[in-house]
This record gives sequence, structure tokens and C-alpha cells, in this order.
Amino acid sequence: MTASHQPDSRLAKLRIAVVDDNAAMRGIVRSVLSAFGIVAVYEAADGPSALEILRAERIDMLICDWKMKPVDGLTLVRTLRDPDKSPCPLIPIIMLTAYAEPSKVKEARDAGVTEFLVKPFAAEDLYKRMQTIVNRPRPFVRTKMFFGPDRRRLATGYQGPERRDDAAPLS
Repeated sequence: MTASHQPDSRLAKLRIAVVDDNAAMRGIVRSVLSAFGIVAVYEAADGPSALEILRAERIDMLICDWKMKPVDGLTLVRTLRDPDKSPCPLIPIIMLTAYAEPSKVKEARDAGVTEFLVKPFAAEDLYKRMQTIVNRPRPFVRTKMFFGPDRRRLATGYQGPERRDDAAPLS
């Protein structure tokens, strides 16, 4: 969000869960979300606590760290994307992490993360990812090996052996 933009009123209505074992980072994210006009922010220090919140509250979006204990963020994402174990398998998830390696981005994407953002982060980058989730949601797909948001951002016409012909879009 830049100084010339007003907060998006659709974002202000969101109920966000922030999961990070670092209380200071949760506070920073809460402050940034507050600047976006978001008041319904729930905090959890770990995966199990996040699951408790997600079972008790209607949460619209999750922002989580990767490196946490006893359950890391990637395991939390995989649990949330399992329709048999999750209270909300379709929830949009932003992975906010210090990991920047392309292999980590791919691993998170393949686990079902909706958006990926590296720490330290700019408020504008978080805002853009949240707007993308709200304004241009990606359809969910289910294959034998994956359940989550469609990992393809652009229609590239891929025709190779890994083409997901059996992918069933979910909405």
C-alpha cells in the first residue's frame, strides 16, 4: 500500500490468523494489518494453537512462519490442506518466512501455500499479496498428489507429461 492509496475496504473485513513463534514478529504483522484497516487479528505462537483458533473462529486468511516448534509452518500447511484433518482446507495461506531459496518457495507452493513472502518484508508487499488473494483468488485443485490453490499463475498451455488433466477445480 502506498501513501496515495486508501486501504481496501474488503481487506478491512477480513479475519486474519497470524502464526509465528516470535511474539515481536506477530506484533509487527498485527501493526501492519491494523494500518490496512484490519481489526480482527488472532495470534498463535505455534501450529497446534493455530489449529485451535481455526476450529473455534471463522478465519478468512492465515499468515504463518515456516520455522516454528513443535510443528513447523510447512507441516501446518499440509495439515490444513488435508480435507480429512482440517477445519478449513480452502483457507488462503501466506507463508511469511526468512527462507528465500527457490527450493523453499517451491516446497511451500507444493504443500499448498497460496502466497509466499520473505522476511524482512515491506508492508506494501504483504498488502499486494492479500489483495491478490481477495481480488484474484486462484481455484483449488485436487489431484492424486496435491490439494490446494492452483500452482499455475498464468495459462501457459503446458502440454508435458506432468500436465494435470485429472485436476478437478474446486471453488
